[in-house]
Amino acid sequence: MNLDRAVLFRLATSARFERTLRAVPGGEQSAWRAASRYVAGTGATDAVRVAQGLAARGVGTSLDQFGEMVRDRATADAVAADYVRLGEGLAGQPESVWLSADLSHLGLDVDAARCADHLAAIAAALPLGRRIQVGAEDHTRTDAVLGCVLAAAGRGHADRLGATVQANLHRSPADADRLVAAGVQVRLVKGAYLEPAGLAHPHGEPTDVAYLRLAHRLAAAGADFSLATHDGVLREALLAALGPRPVEQLLGVRPDVPGELVERGVPVRVYVPFGANWFRYWMRRVAESRGA
Repeated sequence: MNLDRAVLFRLATSARFERTLRAVPGGEQSAWRAASRYVAGTGATDAVRVAQGLAARGVGTSLDQFGEMVRDRATADAVAADYVRLGEGLAGQPESVWLSADLSHLGLDVDAARCADHLAAIAAALPLGRRIQVGAEDHTRTDAVLGCVLAAAGRGHADRLGATVQANLHRSPADADRLVAAGVQVRLVKGAYLEPAGLAHPHGEPTDVAYLRLAHRLAAAGADFSLATHDGVLREALLAALGPRPVEQLLGVRPDVPGELVERGVPVRVYVPFGANWFRYWMRRVAESRGA
């Protein structure tokens, strides 16, 4: 990972940097103009509108309300209630519309057991055939995230759950095996966090090789999984080897790709985030564009 990209990732998690930029005259407006290609808007209705437009083009979506690292129970409970309502509302939307969430937004750091309850409640609220895809977070939360997903799956919700597995983490093959055994769909990503060298493969070729190996491992196991990457070479190599596996993309990143894949008969799903807390997400997209 080059220095420019590493610095941008640190800025993406800096509340001080965000406050400073927002305080500069015109700073927030300029940032939003740049961020709006990656963000559906500030409300759920914005996300639904984008999802409907993509569905009309044959592209599935996963809607995510911005937020992470919630530190109090009341906020986590309120966020979970918002997600339950959003899940129930999918009954009136195209079948290709799913949900996505980071568990630290649902209080993972406050009470992991209650977070698992929230995840199970959201899954239960979804119409049949839909899923809530749980996002990846840094390595310090990986055990807790996995535990919550497996707990919710054990309550009979496996068919409504997806979990993100980061190929760069050394532990991921074993984690993927546990998720597959539980019947949980796997969303395979390279991994976007700055992790300790002893726990993760370096960015670049080592992570790419780990991604390839893990994708083949999942295919050999007959797993339900998707290739969540904007790396065209990696994607095409795996599609050629494994057939038309589902591909996942981020809203606004290489927007021409989903249509091209759909024309080739490859299932595509686009991550569609919304909400007021868009700044750090935008900074991560900027960071990933540096050497991604």
